[in-house]
Amino acid sequence: MASSQIETVSTGADKAKLGAAAGLILAALVAFYLLGSKGAIAQWAALLLGLGAAVFVFFTSESGKSLMAFGREAVREVKKVVWPTRKEAIQMTAYVFAFVVVMAIFLWVTDKTIEWLVFDLVLGWRK
Repeated sequence: MASSQIETVSTGADKAKLGAAAGLILAALVAFYLLGSKGAIAQWAALLLGLGAAVFVFFTSESGKSLMAFGREAVREVKKVVWPTRKEAIQMTAYVFAFVVVMAIFLWVTDKTIEWLVFDLVLGWRK
């Protein structure tokens, strides 16, 4: 079982990398809006290059490396899942629908019985 510890940035280099990534995101956004007069291609190129650089810098930090490790673990766990066959999925879906129909009928009968008891027998409102 995985431990639930809060991880913090520990080294100055890591803090600098995360700060640089945040700065690159900000710079990309500023460049996008400042290059409005240069055309859409220049705007989007600046934005995508800046965001790409920020992602690269982030994934070189310890936080980025741990995020990548988490992603690899998640993919590994998904590969372990035993998915039902089409026949099994259809059968289980049919069971669920049948149960819903049976419960709907049961609740309708219960509602009508309580209605009959309260309004007809106890209160005598319907004649």
